[in-house]
Amino acid sequence: MRVAMLMGAFAAMVASAHAETLSLYAAGSLKAALTEAVDAFESDNRGKVRVEITFGASGLLRERIEKGEQAHVFASADTGHPRRLAAQGRAAGPLRIFARNRLCALARGGLAVTSEGLLDALLDPAIRVGTSTPQADPSGDYALALFAKAEKFRPGARATLERKALQLTGRPASERAPSERNQYAWVMETGRADVFLTYCTNALLAKKELPSLQIVAIPSELNVGAEYGMIVLTGAPASAADLARFILDERGQAILMRHGFSRGDPAR
Repeated sequence: MRVAMLMGAFAAMVASAHAETLSLYAAGSLKAALTEAVDAFESDNRGKVRVEITFGASGLLRERIEKGEQAHVFASADTGHPRRLAAQGRAAGPLRIFARNRLCALARGGLAVTSEGLLDALLDPAIRVGTSTPQADPSGDYALALFAKAEKFRPGARATLERKALQLTGRPASERAPSERNQYAWVMETGRADVFLTYCTNALLAKKELPSLQIVAIPSELNVGAEYGMIVLTGAPASAADLARFILDERGQAILMRHGFSRGDPAR
C-alpha cells in the first residue's frame, strides 16, 4: 500500500513537472470564483495543464500586458480594457462576455441608510463615500456612471459625488489589507469610509467576513450593470482557448453564479 502511494505521488510530481503552464490575468473581484473554476479545469486535465493566476485591477493588468508581461487569457471586469488590447492586435479570438455583476452599497454597521434613501446618504456631507479608482479599476468607472445617473434626479449631484468620493482601492499605491483579510471588509472596519460602492459579489464576501456590515441595494434607476469581458491573447497555447471555453461552459458558469455573478454569453 505504501509503495503504491509513493508511486502515485511520484507520478503526480512527474506529470506536474511536464505540465503546460497557462497565465491567466483576472480582475480581483473574480478571485474566489476563478480560483475554484481553475481548480476544476486543472482537475479535468489530469495535471497536463497548470494555470498561474494573477489578480488585480483590470486597468493595471491591461497596462502590464501592454508593457510585455506574458498573459495567455485576460478576464476583465469590463469590456473596455480587453477591447483596447484587441484593437492593438493582441487578441487571438473574439471578446466574450463571460459574467455580469452589479454595484451594491456596502455600509458600516449602525449607519441608518436604506435603498430608497441611498442617494440622500451619498450626498450627505457627513457621510464619507468610498469607491475604487476610475480607469485603473472598472469598479471606479461604474461608480462614476452611477454619479452621472444621479444627476437626472438631483441637479448638481454628479459634481458633488465626484468631488467627495474617496478613491480608496485600485491604484498601485492604495493601502492593502493584510493578506488574510478581505479588502473591502478591512477598508470598512478600519473606518476609511461610511459607504463603499463596489460590486455586489465583493459586498457579499466583505459581509461574510464582517457581519456587522450592511449591504444596501442600489435602486434600479441608479444602478449600473457590469459586463466582464475575456480574450485569449496572441501567442497563447491551444489550451488557453480550452480554459476560456471552460469558463463559458455550463460548469464554469455554474461556479461563477455560485459566487454571485450573473450568466455570461453562452459558449459557442
